[in-house]
Amino acid sequence: MLVVVETDDIQLVRAAQTGDLWAFEELVRRHETRVYRVALRLLGSPDEAEDAAQEAFVQVWQALPAFRGESSVSTWLYRIVTNRCLSLMEARRGYEPLSERYEAPTAGPQRATETHDALAALKKAVLHLTPEQRVPLVLRELEGRSYDEIAEILEISVPAVKGRLHRARLEVVVAMRQWL
Repeated sequence: MLVVVETDDIQLVRAAQTGDLWAFEELVRRHETRVYRVALRLLGSPDEAEDAAQEAFVQVWQALPAFRGESSVSTWLYRIVTNRCLSLMEARRGYEPLSERYEAPTAGPQRATETHDALAALKKAVLHLTPEQRVPLVLRELEGRSYDEIAEILEISVPAVKGRLHRARLEVVVAMRQWL
């Protein structure tokens, strides 16, 4: 009987720190979908998200020797990809085109159009938030991260996270007023 033992992330990091390329590749495989998803939700562009995710994993490889295990591996990865996305957002500072990645359900042409338009308005509202508001909103509402995790990822206090989320939610509600 073959027994497969799931190696935990911290063991993979420790092995990768010694130069074990297989361990690093396994770490990437485990987290690449989530890292890409966070980047996509923060940046709004599949191409930019793919680039940001790849660059984040390059940074992870370079930062492996410095990882001390004071936070979970997933929190560390979220921090790296979030910081990478923040750098990209700051560099472009302009209008961000909306991705057509999500399609409206087919419930009749008029309903489909309304749903598509509402979804586009929501995406636009989120993309127009400041990075300080967008990042915690995405991490909390779309990624399901706890306040404590977000505080650790962003290196801010839990009350600061809650304040940013409150302001972000208000901005989105104001932007979506016509759809409510």
